[in-house]
Amino acid sequence: MKDLVRVKTLISSDIEALLNKQIKMEAYSSSVYLSMASWCNRNGYDYSSTYFFKQAEEEREHQLKFFKYVLDMGGNSVSPDVTGIKQEYNSFREVFEEALDQEINVTQSIKNIYARCLKEQDFLTMEFLNWFLKEQREEEYKARRALELFEVIGEEGTGRWQIDKHVGDIKYDSQA
Repeated sequence: MKDLVRVKTLISSDIEALLNKQIKMEAYSSSVYLSMASWCNRNGYDYSSTYFFKQAEEEREHQLKFFKYVLDMGGNSVSPDVTGIKQEYNSFREVFEEALDQEINVTQSIKNIYARCLKEQDFLTMEFLNWFLKEQREEEYKARRALELFEVIGEEGTGRWQIDKHVGDIKYDSQA
């Protein structure tokens, strides 16, 4: 019975495909952050490990929001396979550089979906995506600020320890 009702969906097959691609990207991001958390933990960066565990959890929540949205709109959500996750990093700094790159890629992907929705006049999905665009503004801000700690504090002496200690303190103020 449910399949008959789902024949008429509120999203096009193209938008559904893009949203399923985003589901996979969010799952991938969550796995990348878990890998970063593990690397940080193994290398003694406990605060950064905690930071990346939280990031992994957020990305998983984002994945589930997209997953549920597709279902709510009458579409078919696809549970993705996630492979090819990097496990080793050359430096503490590289972890944060790749985290920023990851956030930029996610933002670009969401913007591409939004642009397609605009073309199709899919205002419901555009409204749904607005939350993610605001969230990405925050995520990119925090990733940039974390990376800036390497410039401000420096890595010499106790620098990496100080960076590790302050990563979790980065807050985004949407009023600023």
